[in-house]
Amino acid sequence: MAGGWSKDGAVQEQIDSTIEDALERARSELPSGESLGYCEECGDLIPQARREAIKGVRLCIACQSERDKQRTTVSGYNRRGSKDSQLR
Repeated sequence: MAGGWSKDGAVQEQIDSTIEDALERARSELPSGESLGYCEECGDLIPQARREAIKGVRLCIACQSERDKQRTTVSGYNRRGSKDSQLR
């Protein structure tokens, strides 16, 4: 049951939208294409097992781990459904 200006199911729609956005963002970051034999950043050999497990891999495990650590966390808050975003 929604109250005020919102319609029934509005909260669930916002949750679903947030999940869909997160999935789309994650899918867009997946590598694609031909895997490289050597790391783009350090030039080390990328093991065959890694190249087969992850299609389109471009980095060795060490460089990928470092990149993952430096990556900023994305907020899970969906601004599209908030009043603030509608007022701007």
